[in-house]
Amino acid sequence: MSLVFPEPGVAPLRGGPRLGWGVIGPGEIAGDFTSTLHANSDQRVVAVGSRSPERAAAFARRHGIPGVHGSYEALVADPAVDVVYVASPHPQHLGHALLAIAAGKHVLVEKPMTTSEADTRTLAEAARRAGVFTMEAMWTRYLPGTTVVARLLADGALGDVRLASVDVGWPHDPDPADRMFDPAAGGGALLDAGVYGHWFARFATGAPVTSSTTGAVSGRGVDLQSVTVSTSAGGAQAVVTTTMTAWTPGLAVIAGSAATVRYTDHFVFPASFALHHGAEAAHWEDESGLRGRQGLVWQTAALAQYVAEGRTESPLHSLDDSIGLAATLDAARSALGPRADATGVSERDTSTP
Repeated sequence: MSLVFPEPGVAPLRGGPRLGWGVIGPGEIAGDFTSTLHANSDQRVVAVGSRSPERAAAFARRHGIPGVHGSYEALVADPAVDVVYVASPHPQHLGHALLAIAAGKHVLVEKPMTTSEADTRTLAEAARRAGVFTMEAMWTRYLPGTTVVARLLADGALGDVRLASVDVGWPHDPDPADRMFDPAAGGGALLDAGVYGHWFARFATGAPVTSSTTGAVSGRGVDLQSVTVSTSAGGAQAVVTTTMTAWTPGLAVIAGSAATVRYTDHFVFPASFALHHGAEAAHWEDESGLRGRQGLVWQTAALAQYVAEGRTESPLHSLDDSIGLAATLDAARSALGPRADATGVSERDTSTP
């Protein structure tokens, strides 16, 4: 077997279509998003909106943004804005995305797209009726390394995929004021970090047809940690481990009958990986020079290209993919259940058809 890597074939960061971006939710992720857009692409954030005019103005000063709006309605009405990036807290994604869609703007919604399958369907239906481009910000899918792995899968270089394993987690100190521990704020490991792992499992093995989840839940009903084992229609299995009680290295693996891909860096970010066939191994390195959240820029270049092509959905992570991912997260969270025992933790193992 020849261990040869295909070209990534990603959208160009410079020289391609350029859009004017508006930001809803000027927090940490929006700041990283804006910084890498301005530093590494031709895309530009032209306006920011917040319920706090002072917060919007401070964000605009930090990033050199000309447009400042003290309401989300004003932001989506700004004629300089072609596409709205929704970076507000999870439970607000649906309302803010619907506002942008109603204004006829294209939309990039931070993951998870919403906090439930039902709300994700509502968002997708609104986008399709309006005919505007709408995409979940599953930015890992648009990284150069991920596109190479996708081509290896599509070309059959791994043979029949038999198993995928992926872990993702970052520790959070227990704090009642932290949104991560607040169920009303969309807290929990699954919505925040597990969305990456469950996306990767679907990417590697296909949509699950059966799954079993066990894990730990806080006294307030927020999932702290979980392990999900799933099986796809073709028989491939995936194991997804998610936690907010410990740090995990994020070294994902896709094992096939002919070859195996093993990540050597955290799979969520711009990463390197190895392709193994028996004793042979070939290593792929990300030569873009972008690291960590700088990789957020790749999804914006892809979106701009899709809009220029007249698309209304991403061909790599469609609205149906987002709906399916939301259903998977719903199933995992439901399996864990909201009830906690006297120790503050509950454990359940539930199979879902």
